[in-house]
Amino acid sequence: MSDRHDVWITGIGLVSALGEGLDQHWDKLMAGGTPAYDDKTFAPYITFPVGPIEYDTQIPKRDQRQMEAWQRIGVYAAGLALTDAGVAKNTEILDRTDMIVAAGGGERDVTVDTAILTDVRNAEKRDAFVNERLMSDLRPTLFLAQLPNLLAGNISLVHGVVGSSRTFMGEEASGADALNIAHARIAAGQSDISLVGGAYNGTRWDLVLLFRLGTPLLEAPFRPVWDRGPNGALALAAMGAFVVLESREHAEKRGAKPIAKLSRVLSNRNPRKPGDTAATLQAEWSSLENAVNRDSAVVISGASGAEPATSEERKVLSEIGLPVRATTTYIGNGMEAQFLANIAIGCQAVRKGTLFPASGSGDTGDAPAGGISQAVVTSVGHWRGEGLALIERVG
Repeated sequence: MSDRHDVWITGIGLVSALGEGLDQHWDKLMAGGTPAYDDKTFAPYITFPVGPIEYDTQIPKRDQRQMEAWQRIGVYAAGLALTDAGVAKNTEILDRTDMIVAAGGGERDVTVDTAILTDVRNAEKRDAFVNERLMSDLRPTLFLAQLPNLLAGNISLVHGVVGSSRTFMGEEASGADALNIAHARIAAGQSDISLVGGAYNGTRWDLVLLFRLGTPLLEAPFRPVWDRGPNGALALAAMGAFVVLESREHAEKRGAKPIAKLSRVLSNRNPRKPGDTAATLQAEWSSLENAVNRDSAVVISGASGAEPATSEERKVLSEIGLPVRATTTYIGNGMEAQFLANIAIGCQAVRKGTLFPASGSGDTGDAPAGGISQAVVTSVGHWRGEGLALIERVG
């Protein structure tokens, strides 16, 4: 395995309900207190809106006009990551920077949807009525705006990232797959530097309706992600999270300092029959357990709150026995961006050497007395996908 390349994380861009950047996130996590959720806009459901963002600092106004909110969030977070890595506006590096984006579909025209849902009840031929109204009421550009690869396109246009480009769809699992593929390509020497991330805007009526039809959503009173009852509940969020991955050789050549080393990324999925999630997580843990130093490692959990996945993850983590902290209590569930956001927070835990306060019955243990040098990050999708990553301090 001597021909494998170490993969460093050299830049991070993160925006969520906790604010912008790792320092703001960490300060608020360490302060504990009440998470910054919104229980009024989509009442009775609780969501996590993204904090105030000055988009002009990363995206020209002329480009913002043709982007929906989730794209602005993603392009902005990508810009933060490139700036943090010290490669923003460096055309020589950006010309060969690869990109993998995890993104869902675009935003619907809620006004049109509402009118159609209201009027269709009185239509004699409902199928024909809906088709006619969709053709006449929706603006043509909406169909283009639905394409998830336009997020990658906008990042390329705004920030000049013009290496190879891939877009993955598939909610939480797509974020784990995106990071897995980027890590594998750099470790194998197929890529020197890559921008990886995702964006999501869950603070929309169309998504609240979509998820509520098949999944319980969190209602007041607010509860930590571990304590939402036997049926569970999601708290949809808006967030953007991107990381810059580099081979150690490439980073050292340009004098870049690592935030952390990304040692392993695992991504799997199963039919989600009872016990499947626990079995998949146990198998993933077994494959990287020997690389984990129990005296200096913690778990940063991406538990969603959906059941039975959250209970199965909790069971596995209790058996592993490392200190656990779940971030979803504080930032909500950002689907495609969730895993990358947890990778970012895991990097900060390793860099700071400590843990933020526990919240909820599934947050267990304290930071190791000698400090944190490793973080195991989980990604268990609300419907599909189980992933693990191992982050390590460098030096």
